[in-house]
Amino acid sequence: MITVHEAAYADKSTLRNLLELYKYDFSEFDPEDDLNENGLYEYMYLDHYWTEEGRHPFLFRVGGKLAGFALVRRLDMQNEFPVCEMAEFFILKKYRRSGAGQQAAFELFDRLPGKWKVAEMETNVPAQRFWRKVIEQYTDGQFEEIREEGWDGPIQVFVAAKR
Repeated sequence: MITVHEAAYADKSTLRNLLELYKYDFSEFDPEDDLNENGLYEYMYLDHYWTEEGRHPFLFRVGGKLAGFALVRRLDMQNEFPVCEMAEFFILKKYRRSGAGQQAAFELFDRLPGKWKVAEMETNVPAQRFWRKVIEQYTDGQFEEIREEGWDGPIQVFVAAKR
């Protein structure tokens, strides 16, 4: 069973460390993301999750142990719905294919009802498969897949309503 909790400012260094693991895993899909001179990827928007309105950092735990995180941005209002975007989502490899990622995603959708956008890079086929399956199950197939200028890959759009 996975638990999801909003990360407090005191959790920032933990989240920073998890972001390094995430960006390392993600580097196979993003050839433009390189290490800096200190051997770190760094995530330039991390501080914004505690200084800007509408940003939500979450940590995931399985059996009390850290298992991943999500960074969610609330963008604006469209048709009276807030629009949430899954900025980053990461499950440690040892917890993948266990249902933990799906449970975490469902919990996030339920916590932040409204319109959602989940985008994957064209090269990240495993993420595309994961999100299509999760969103199909969450919405009972009631989602749309779109393309937008400025993003190279599919974007799933749907409305989340607390179940």
